[in-house]
Amino acid sequence: MKLNELPPELLKKIRKGIVIPAVPLSLNSHRTFDQLHQRAILRYYIDAGVGGVAVGVHSTQFEIRDRNVGLFEPVLEFASNVVDNYCQSRGIDQIFKIAGVCGKTAQAKKEAEFAWKNGYHAGLLSLSSFVDEKDDNIVIDHCRQIAEIIPIIGFYLQPAVGGGRLPLSFWRKFVEIENVIAIKIAPFNRYYTLDVIRAVCECGREKEIALYTGNDDNIVVDLLTTYKIGTAFVSKEIRIVGGLLGHWAVWTKKTVELLTEIHKIHENKSAITPEMLTLAAQITEANAAIFDVANDFSGCIPGIHEVLRRQGLFEGNWCLNPRETLSFGQKEEIDRICSMYPHLTDEAFVKENLPRWFDNYSICLPSA
Repeated sequence: MKLNELPPELLKKIRKGIVIPAVPLSLNSHRTFDQLHQRAILRYYIDAGVGGVAVGVHSTQFEIRDRNVGLFEPVLEFASNVVDNYCQSRGIDQIFKIAGVCGKTAQAKKEAEFAWKNGYHAGLLSLSSFVDEKDDNIVIDHCRQIAEIIPIIGFYLQPAVGGGRLPLSFWRKFVEIENVIAIKIAPFNRYYTLDVIRAVCECGREKEIALYTGNDDNIVVDLLTTYKIGTAFVSKEIRIVGGLLGHWAVWTKKTVELLTEIHKIHENKSAITPEMLTLAAQITEANAAIFDVANDFSGCIPGIHEVLRRQGLFEGNWCLNPRETLSFGQKEEIDRICSMYPHLTDEAFVKENLPRWFDNYSICLPSA
């Protein structure tokens, strides 16, 4: 599968910039796959106006790949079918579907092949299995092999959740891989973020490779910034055009509205208002609560689940690992954010549409 084989409208969409939530995994109280709520969350994202979804990524829980869990293939297949069927039934344009691809080369190739066969358009390529590898060429060879199977999205993952240092020398080689469609920049580090941006510009692929933020600590500022990068011959302008984020798995309708507003700011060359920068700080503060920054992100996935539980989109905040729970004080921090910044949430939108997302099953809204 090559980039030129992707539907042109999807390629155009991802280069313009879209909202891509990293899809969480819905479980019931027995910690088994809950298809009813998983279907509802995917429908929610589509009706909220996202341009894509990412499945089998960190927010979907890496444990789905464990032999005793065995959920990688069932979850990816289920999500792909739900997205396609719901878009068709609602007359909605095709959604860009991204599959997480992990592990050493043999495992990653198997995951990429399965994703492609099940209708995914690209693979988000995690390199956490190579975190101790010092030879860039070994890692680049791995990336090339996966790119022969499916278009890939590079992933600069922060060390706190399994990532490692990927220097400028690595990114200069990575961006030369023909089948690279985008890069998710998520090192939570401004210097490392600039390494990726610089590599894309110096390679001359700034029109081809779309940049997406995964820097949850700097989401809005990443999207507002126009970078001017000096290369050997000319100064180039480039932007981070969208986001692929676990944070965008909650309050997604508001996120779509925000990205639309930011795109208009760039299109109209409007001034960035102080209010927008204030909003940027509030979103970072909200992320700190949901992602449990106070405890080095240990509660980040149950934090996402907890917000969705309160809205009725998930039954509970359970994770596959019973030890992965909300941290002490995290619930109270989420309480505070919801109380202080209601403009960040999309409660009314969810409440209005919730019955339809559950196919009119009789459900009860949860208590806070």
